[in-house]
Amino acid sequence: MTRTDEHPAADHGVVLSNDAILLRAFRLDDAEAIYEAVVESKQQLSRWLSWCHDKYAIADTIEFLKKRGEAFEKDDEYAFAIVERSGGRFVGATGVNQLDKAALRANLGYWLRTAATGRGYATQSTLLLARWAFETLGIERIEIVAATGNRESQRVAARAGATREGIARRRLRVGPVQHDAVVFSLVRDDLIKEDV
Repeated sequence: MTRTDEHPAADHGVVLSNDAILLRAFRLDDAEAIYEAVVESKQQLSRWLSWCHDKYAIADTIEFLKKRGEAFEKDDEYAFAIVERSGGRFVGATGVNQLDKAALRANLGYWLRTAATGRGYATQSTLLLARWAFETLGIERIEIVAATGNRESQRVAARAGATREGIARRRLRVGPVQHDAVVFSLVRDDLIKEDV
């Protein structure tokens, strides 16, 4: 039996951590905690994430979790639950996706529950995940794309040391609205220093 058969929500076995947070694969038993976090944060998240809508239900969470094994099979996305090390509370999600193996590039995204903002978790998870992606996936460039109005995500990218490259017109679609977006990048040399 394969790992995805045993744990349908797990799309990888990677665990990343520091003193404050742990990044790990999603599990089916995360459903209630994720749903709780989304409901708590719906006002903030729904402005920038299409999947977070007025009718969001626990069935949406379960459907997302069931698709994790599918993502693993396609090898084009690595999603992580962000969990506090002290207490194990689910505080958000992050991931690398839109992997372009020919161009050695990927996108990195994140969201936090409202009650967990202001603690540096998004910045810490970005650094943990980016470093892992450079070392393990062999990519050379990570993009973080945030709508021009999404100042919180832009601040996270800047705190993580990403370079603000400019504004891409009509780059992001959220619901029925197309937004201009700020494009940030991290390249391997920003985080991985090769031995000379």
